[in-house]
Amino acid sequence: MMDFLSPQEWAALGLSLKVSLWATLGSLPLGVGMAWILARRQFFGHGLVNAAVHLPLVLPPVVIGYGLLVLLGRGGVLGGWLYDVFGITLVFTWKGAAIAAAVMAFPLMVRAMRLSLEAVDRGLEDAARTLGAKPIKVFVTITLPLMLPGVVTGGVLAFARALGEFGATITFVSNIPGQTRTLPLALYTLTQSPGGEAGAARLAVLAVIVAVTALMMSELLARRVKAKAEGHIHD
Repeated sequence: MMDFLSPQEWAALGLSLKVSLWATLGSLPLGVGMAWILARRQFFGHGLVNAAVHLPLVLPPVVIGYGLLVLLGRGGVLGGWLYDVFGITLVFTWKGAAIAAAVMAFPLMVRAMRLSLEAVDRGLEDAARTLGAKPIKVFVTITLPLMLPGVVTGGVLAFARALGEFGATITFVSNIPGQTRTLPLALYTLTQSPGGEAGAARLAVLAVIVAVTALMMSELLARRVKAKAEGHIHD
């Protein structure tokens, strides 16, 4: 099995898994918060916020990558401040790749969570409030358990999307072996290299296997979490 991929290809796979995991975990709290805001609050500019959240779905990924470069690059508004004050550099690093992947995957995460939250019976929340439960307790004990299947689904979908991110990543952090060359970038590199067809085919098959596995896990976990959440509420 270890001979299926070359050391460079294994490194690309490992980096992709690392980037995708941190992109997903880092954006989960923000995703839950944004889903709640969009589903439970109406305010001036709601449509604009909703459009901004879903913008990465319709914009070319290269545009997102360029925006991140302008914002978080060494000479960027935020990137320059991070480097001058904390010595943090995001451009051309795996951390920058994780940010690019998180931005591109965020809309899928929020959409899954929002749909799950909108399906929660608000009567249960109202009943808890009439019994004296504070809003935070209602959210933690009622809302969050019931929307947990959507949280799981959103997280797995975001992970799968982050795993396949290409355009924003190569624009923001380039294609550096061992540093930012994730699985899609390694596949692209092999397609541009003489004699790289076999390696590209191997990585393409591997990418399909990982993506299908992630989607199947999402369905299975969402069902199990939903059953446990419903049992918890009925108890």
